[in-house]
Amino acid sequence: MYRRTYLLLIVVRLWLALSPSYLHPDENFQGPEVIAGKIFKYPVRLTWEFTSDDPIRSVFPLWPIYGLPMLLLQWLWMGNGNEGEVPPIAVFWTLRAIMFILSFVLEDWAIHELIQSPRHRRVAVLLVASSYVTWTYQTHTFSNAIETLVVAWSLVLIERTIAVPVNTHQTPLLAPAVLGSMVVFGFFNRITFPAFLLIPGLRLIPYYWKSPLAFTVTALSALSTAFVAIALDTAFYSPNQISWSDLFRHPVITPLNNLMYNISPSNLAQHGLHPWYQHILFNLPQLIGPAAILLFTRPHLSLRLYSAISGISVLSIFQHQEARFLLPAVPLILSSVRLPQQKNVLRLWVAAWIIFNLIFGTLMGIYHQGGIVSGQVFMSQQPDATRAIWWKTYMPPIWLLDGKAEVLETRDVMGIPGEELYAELNKIATCDTPADRRNKEYLKEKDGTYLIAPTSATWLDPYLKNKGLDGLRFREVWRHRHHLNLDDMDFAEDGVWNTLKRVIGRRGLAAWRVTKSCN
Repeated sequence: MYRRTYLLLIVVRLWLALSPSYLHPDENFQGPEVIAGKIFKYPVRLTWEFTSDDPIRSVFPLWPIYGLPMLLLQWLWMGNGNEGEVPPIAVFWTLRAIMFILSFVLEDWAIHELIQSPRHRRVAVLLVASSYVTWTYQTHTFSNAIETLVVAWSLVLIERTIAVPVNTHQTPLLAPAVLGSMVVFGFFNRITFPAFLLIPGLRLIPYYWKSPLAFTVTALSALSTAFVAIALDTAFYSPNQISWSDLFRHPVITPLNNLMYNISPSNLAQHGLHPWYQHILFNLPQLIGPAAILLFTRPHLSLRLYSAISGISVLSIFQHQEARFLLPAVPLILSSVRLPQQKNVLRLWVAAWIIFNLIFGTLMGIYHQGGIVSGQVFMSQQPDATRAIWWKTYMPPIWLLDGKAEVLETRDVMGIPGEELYAELNKIATCDTPADRRNKEYLKEKDGTYLIAPTSATWLDPYLKNKGLDGLRFREVWRHRHHLNLDDMDFAEDGVWNTLKRVIGRRGLAAWRVTKSCN
């Protein structure tokens, strides 16, 4: 029963990993798009984290996670006699498959390593494998997903290091050496990473005190890895080829820049400020649902739980708090709770756990901004497209346009008022006359203006019916049904039921070709 259930959950994880949901722009702009532009020369849009005078994102973790698979894919593509660049969508799905493999192998393996009791291990593995966070966030290209793996394996290495008696004749040095490199890797990936090792790291102090050689190996490994990371970042952000003197005189230390940026309240205010209890009362229950009850009523005290507590406590100090920041804590908590003992209570809890994860798994794994990737692929295939406005969606990945980005201007206007949107479209709409909607002669034109927006945006409804000579004309040319826009909810104005009816009942993303009469 255990094996069949686990295999079923693996299939669910793979299925959702290969579904085109789009959880947050950072899963694209803080990783794949940066490296894809270097390897494949795709036109990309670097965000402010990479273009500011003091860049705060390191490319050091990006190369092994995303760069190596891209290089391998490029080698296979060229080896099979294909010409040109690898299609961006092939790279996109390859990275999703890589993230699934990393989650399936490394995350589950770490749980096996950290839990000694076979019975407790089985429960923990099933809880982690059945979590929608594992199905969705962990299979997307988030730095938080990588942080989750690095935290888990850092705990494994800490356990392996202190498990060896210090009075042995030969002190094993592999675990301390790998631990030093992994800690630096995790720190350059996300500066919040050390927060999860504050309490577990205390266990290393007496061990290192008694074994200076192990400490020396860990320190040397960390320093050498940090040197490589700083060198890569300095070379990446320098306009010219760097020399040894540049590396020592003007190093680019991205974690330091990141820390200085995030301790400034004015900087954090640009991203949204939250109360200190945001993580505990809202974000954590959003991620683990019914397991939050067990965390407070039936916790299993362990190194994993202490790691989660230290991480959440430190992250709660910072005023900008997003749920995905807590991803490393999810498997640590799920592997540190005990199920209810009473059968009736257990059945009720299991039912709540299944329903919770099915709902959020479907929402986040399939529907959440699910049309953006497919929509961008569609736009890359429109020969007439020269201007595209995306309204009330996340910012689309530019690199998925491939060579089309050279002639297609993509504008993300977020959620501007409808009147402003109409005015912008009126400025750039191409000339046309009313034509048969089944006619595709427009594809032969040199210019074309497109609007990509959720079908739940009711403001557009009066204008979509226009077939006359006056005003703008919207011709629907593409639609993706599996798309939900949670940012378009307005409970205060429309009420809860009407809002849900509109957003869910009219779910989808559509592309309209926008024209106007120029006579």
